[in-house]
This record gives sequence, structure tokens and C-alpha cells, in this order.
Amino acid sequence: MSNTSIRTRQPSVRRIPLAAPLRLARPSDMWFKPATSVVVATAIPNLVLYSLDRLDLVMYTMAGSLCALYGHNLPYARRARTLVGVVLGMLAGLAVSLVTASLTGSTAVLIAVGALLAAGQKLLCDATRIGPPGPVIFTFVSSAALFTPQETGQVPGHLALTLGAGAVSWLVALAPALVRREGPERRATARALNAAAAYVAEPGHRTRHAAVAAVHAAWQTLLAAGRPTPVRSALERLVVHAETALSARGQDPAGDADRLREWARQTRSRGPVPTPAPAPGTAAELFGVDAERAARGGPLRALLHRLAPGSPLLPVAARTLIGCALAGYICSAVGVGRPYWAIVTAASLYQANVTLSWNRTLQRTLGNLLGVLVFAAVLPVARMDPLALIGFCLFFGFAAEALITRNYWLGSVAVTPMALLVLEYAGSHPAGELIGDRVLDTVIGAAVGFLAAVLVTNRRATGRVEQALAAAEQARAHAVRTLAAPAPAPAALDAARRRLTGSLVELREADDTAAGEWWQRDLPQEAVLAAEQAGHRTLAATATRQGIISPAQENGAV
Repeated sequence: MSNTSIRTRQPSVRRIPLAAPLRLARPSDMWFKPATSVVVATAIPNLVLYSLDRLDLVMYTMAGSLCALYGHNLPYARRARTLVGVVLGMLAGLAVSLVTASLTGSTAVLIAVGALLAAGQKLLCDATRIGPPGPVIFTFVSSAALFTPQETGQVPGHLALTLGAGAVSWLVALAPALVRREGPERRATARALNAAAAYVAEPGHRTRHAAVAAVHAAWQTLLAAGRPTPVRSALERLVVHAETALSARGQDPAGDADRLREWARQTRSRGPVPTPAPAPGTAAELFGVDAERAARGGPLRALLHRLAPGSPLLPVAARTLIGCALAGYICSAVGVGRPYWAIVTAASLYQANVTLSWNRTLQRTLGNLLGVLVFAAVLPVARMDPLALIGFCLFFGFAAEALITRNYWLGSVAVTPMALLVLEYAGSHPAGELIGDRVLDTVIGAAVGFLAAVLVTNRRATGRVEQALAAAEQARAHAVRTLAAPAPAPAALDAARRRLTGSLVELREADDTAAGEWWQRDLPQEAVLAAEQAGHRTLAATATRQGIISPAQENGAV
């Protein structure tokens, strides 16, 4: 490690924010994808069960229907494989829960199994980087199933219902490929162009990091998309333009930013992909991209690396296990009839670090309490007719996805009444009991869950920064050696540059995670900053050698 690794003391505990976690953000550019998918995937099996007068089985089909929430940021080929894994993972968790519920009625055993499942689901979702909504859906289904009366002979039939609904989710999530095969790639490219435009218009460390991450994500999406098509080739050329904007400052920043934004708008639309003149060095870079695509392996190696001993994901999984178990046992001790709600509340809190977990605690508590009021308002109408119940569940499912990207607490206002209404499919329950239990489990689950996040330390977060720092320095050294070669192959230059870009993205993510973690060793912030600056200079030099930017432009690069 270089002599720049001077360590800056970080306070063990920071002032926790109150207002910032509740502020609304701009909605996601694709919120309607999971929202419409989950509505369609839920409506089909629900209406079939309604026609058969078996709405009491909705819980099992809903487990499969909720799989439609996943994978919407992935290319369709990757999405198809990912959703198979999601459905099988949902089926496995549900099977464990149903078998356990059929074998024992011990609340203590059920809570222990629920906490173990929640921890395992958290670990696997973080390791596979499945993305939103993450493990909370799996935990919601498996925890609820644990406390559902069950006979062993019923388990295969109930699992078959989940598998059938999961197949419907798979078809619904992949149906858009029939009309817009490259939709995910187009959105990823548009995000990269917009992020590059933001950096060109307002250069700075924050905008550059966001743009580098967006460009890196666009390349990963295009590489995962499968064989090249004319549209994907045009998208690759646009991402090269975004990279060029990051590597150098033009003479007309405002005009460059406007041009990038216009390309992003056209790329996102249903019209043809814009085809501007190729940026300098495009042919060499795309040659390297093709070489990288041919050499790509499966994700199993990366998954095993993230789960290896010493992984920073393990302390977060331990937090989940301890927090969910304590929340469940305390709720059971005070007489809550459905301690699985406390397990789900605690499981939903655990984010990458303590600071983010606090934000989620505040958001979850506020959203659930407001959602209980919404449930109390709609319950009388929902009980008037089964179709009204189905309609409300579909409405709240859509609203949850429409609102949750604005802020998690806003989405929770819709999730809470939907989760409570699901209980009505199996029969009416006293409204006061449902509301009281949900309020109590929210408060206990949130308080105990956050306490576990504070007490179960993650000192490996700093170690992850050090590992990422070493990896970034190695990637930079490799890029420098490649540059020093008399006639480096275009594929070698491109591979070195992409490896360095990925290591810088990983370094920034590791540093941001550790910065929000309490009880840490001192962080090497000066070393991180120096590595990022040196890495950006090397990226500019690599782009110059590839012909993407000119030497004069390199002098103006950040």
C-alpha cells in the first residue's frame, strides 16, 4: 500500500438524522415496470381462485406472484435465468416454513426458524446482488407461512400453487421482450448518458462518481445482454460517447451536456436509437468489448468470493439473525399473536451499514403506522365483497411500487394495508386485534432490530475498504504496465481500463458503506482519495492511448 494511506479518525457514533431520511426523491425511471408486473401476476391466480371459491389459498399463490417484482433492471436473457432462481428460492423458503409449521406448534421453534431463514435470505440476496426489493419479500412469505396452520399432506399442493403462480410471474416479467427486446439495455444506456451530461454540466467528485458508476452499469448490462444486435451495437457506441465525456472536457460544456441528454431521451423512447458519428477510438473499444464478452464466465465464482470467510456480508447476516430472533421472542412474550410481523419488521431494517439501517428504521416505523390507519379506513369496504378485497390488494400492490422509489416510508403506507388485507382471504379477524398487533409489532420490531444493528458490529467494513484499495492499486498498476507496452492490443487496453473502472466503483461503494458504519477502525480516507485521483488520471491516459480522447483533452480531464 502506498505511503498515502494516512488514516483519518472517524467518530464511532454520528448524529443520527431525522428529517433527511423522510425527504421525497424523484421517482425511479422504471417504477411502472414492477408495479404493472406484480398487478398482472397477482390478478391472474387471484381471479382463478375466486372463480373456484378458494380465496383461502391466496397466500400460496401470492408467494409466486411476488416474484414478478424482481429483475426489471436486467436484460431479458439474464432476467429469465434470474427469475428462475427467485422462484426456486421462494419455493425453498416456503417449503421449509410449511414443513416446520406442519411438524411443530412451538412458537419458540417457529421464531428460531424464521430468524434463521431471514438471515440466510439476507445473506444470499446481498451476495447475489439481486437488487430491490431484496430479501424482505422472501422473509415476509416464509415468516407468515411459519405461523399458518398446516398439515404435512397439504404441503405439496400448496407448493404447487406457488410454483404455478411463479411461472405466471416469469411469463409476465418477460412478456415485454416480445415488443421491445432491448428495453433494459436502452434504459441503462440512457442513464449513463444522463449521468455523463450531469458531470459535463457540473464537474465534481460527486457527479463524476455517479457518472462512472452509471457507465460501468451500462457496460455490465450490455455485456450480460447476450449476442450483439444492431440496436445493442448502437447502444455500445453511445456508451463510448458517455465515457468520452467523462475523460475530457469539451470547449462547449453546455452544448455537450444538452447533446448527451437529447441522445438519452431518444434512446429511452420507442423510436430508433440515435446514431451519432462514432467517438474517437470507438472501433478499438468495441473490439475490446467483444473480447471481454467472449471471455466472460458465470456468476458462481463472484458469488463464492462474496460468501468466503471474512466476507463483510456475514456480520450483516448475523445482525439479521439476532435482531429477528429477539424481536420475535419479545413480541411473543408480550402477547402478540403474530410475532412474524416483528420478524419481518426487523429484517427489513438491515441495510449496508448502521446509518442506512437507522434511516430504514425511521421510514419503516412511520410508513407502517400510517399504513395501519389506511387499513382501518378501507377494511369495512374490503369486507363487503371478495372482489373488493381483490381490488384493494391489487391497488395497494401497484401503489407500493409507484411510491416506494420516492421514499421507503411512502411505499410502506401502501404495503402495510396490503399485507393486512391478505389475512382477510382466509377469514375475517377482529379489526382492533389486527391493528393493535401490527402497531405493537412495528414498534418492537423496529426498536429491537435497530438495537441489534448497533450492538452487532461490522468491523469488516474497514477491511473491505482496505481490500478494495489494494485491488484498485493493483488494477491501476496493471493498466500502467499495459500502457507502457510498445504496442498493446486494443483488447488488452480495454480490459485494463474496464478492470480499473470496476475497481474504482467497488472502492467508492466500500468507502461509502464503511463511512456509515459505527464502531469502526480509522478509515484510510486520504489513501482512498489518492487512489481515486490516480485511477482517474490513468483512465484518461488509457483513453488517450486508445484514441478516445486527444492528449490536449487529457490535460483537461479530472
